[in-house]
Amino acid sequence: MEVILLERIDQLGQMGDIVKVKSGFARNYLLPKKKALRATKESREYFESKRAELEANNLKRRGEAESAAKKMDGTKIVIVRQAGEGGQLYGSVTARNIGDALKDAGFAVDRGQVLLHTPIKTLGTFTTTVRLHSEVKIKVECTVARSLEEAKMAEQKATEFLERQEDAEKLSAIDDNQGTANDSSDESEVKPALDSENKANA
Repeated sequence: MEVILLERIDQLGQMGDIVKVKSGFARNYLLPKKKALRATKESREYFESKRAELEANNLKRRGEAESAAKKMDGTKIVIVRQAGEGGQLYGSVTARNIGDALKDAGFAVDRGQVLLHTPIKTLGTFTTTVRLHSEVKIKVECTVARSLEEAKMAEQKATEFLERQEDAEKLSAIDDNQGTANDSSDESEVKPALDSENKANA
């Protein structure tokens, strides 16, 4: 089926593009969500007459999404689940669960915006993408733990690990700089010695 896109769609095209998609995808998602129109002559004429308005609305929605993304930046959510000794969950964490947790944190997000392709089935900290607009995405950190206390401990350990990594990188950078300085010093000592030797030979 050919459709006219009413907004940018990943891996399909930009607003106004006429693209060929599977009928099921068009009927179940693009058309009911008003993300596209059937590519009929009437629809093309309608789109052209409304293009400026659609582009203005898209810019407005994108601006709102960018504002929401700034508020969500750095957001960390915790989902409590029961799990076995090996960390395997009794069940799984889905996009709906993450969407609900974000709503509880005060963000207007539905599960369709959470880009979690595979359900989470183990304890741990995961990063998932939330699409606030077709052109605005943000990363959200999700910790799955047996309790809030366990999640706090996991976050503390992760923070300590990152701090140790940063300290190691700083020390490595200092060592590299000292090595470079020593190399330059050696060169400066060698050059005058060579100059003196050349003058003596002359």
